[in-house]
Amino acid sequence: MRPTVHDIAAAAGVSLATVDRVLNQRPGVRHVTREKVETAIRELGYVRDVAAANLAKGRTYPLVFILPASDNSFMHGLNAEIRQAILRSPAERTDIRAIEVPAFDPAALVGVLEGLSREKPCGIAMVATDAPEVRAVVDRLVHAGFPIVTLVSDLTGSLRHHYAGVDNIAAGRTAARLLGRFLGPRKGKIAVLAGSMLVRDHRERLEGFTSVMAEEFPDLAILPVLEGRDDPEIAHMLVAKALGNADIVGVYSLGAGNRGLIRALKEKAVDRTLTVIAHELTAHTRAALIDNTIDAILNQNAGHEVRSAIRVLKAKADGLAVIEAQERIRLDIFLKDNLP
Repeated sequence: MRPTVHDIAAAAGVSLATVDRVLNQRPGVRHVTREKVETAIRELGYVRDVAAANLAKGRTYPLVFILPASDNSFMHGLNAEIRQAILRSPAERTDIRAIEVPAFDPAALVGVLEGLSREKPCGIAMVATDAPEVRAVVDRLVHAGFPIVTLVSDLTGSLRHHYAGVDNIAAGRTAARLLGRFLGPRKGKIAVLAGSMLVRDHRERLEGFTSVMAEEFPDLAILPVLEGRDDPEIAHMLVAKALGNADIVGVYSLGAGNRGLIRALKEKAVDRTLTVIAHELTAHTRAALIDNTIDAILNQNAGHEVRSAIRVLKAKADGLAVIEAQERIRLDIFLKDNLP
């Protein structure tokens, strides 16, 4: 049975009010009395339930999500999950707001982070642009006591507290294995559509993809990466131009901008000679799976990522440990046959 504040008071020979003052580090307790209470706490093995204490005090956690302003379906879905979290705020004792910054713009992200350092929220969750200046300001904020979680795209090498997202190297390796197996003995070229090499998730997916392709499918040559900036119009233009190469037998879309990809595929590959692997299950990619424009989708659950970021930020604000197994984000593989 877990020791209680009553047990501490009895062991130390003091009142409950005195125990409360010591636990909450309030003045008005003599040094010798404080030592008695602290000794009782250690000897009894008392562990304070910070979350319950904050609930009793009615504490609210102001949290900020920083997202790229982008016209792609995945980011729309991520925004929708944050709006759902805002609706849950009264029950979860959070005060959440979202800030959009221009996509792939390190200076804009740094500016927002520096502004938040003056506001002092309980925690910050951000889709990271991997740049030295971003890493530097994140490290300064962490040193100043701000809990920070990276969301979807990580900022490795920084002092951020947690990453809420899938293993992107594993995702790229999975995409390569699927594409290579689907193509079988065919030889040819593979077009790769990314958003930007400024974000770590895209670089890591490409790293995993090229590694497996080189090791296990040497007859499939990867073309120079197309950077569509997760913009459907730019993606459409780049893919439509690339598909003029008759030797292309497969496409790997490792970022967003899939609406543009799908439009280009429908315009060019009406005979379905291409094998296509893409990321993120949205209304558009779901329809493309069903009509065989796309062969497989690798998906991360945006709702799980948002909920995980909130749990971690609240835990860090309270000085509590994070349950790593609960916060592990799963990579799902969807074909037209197993759509949820």
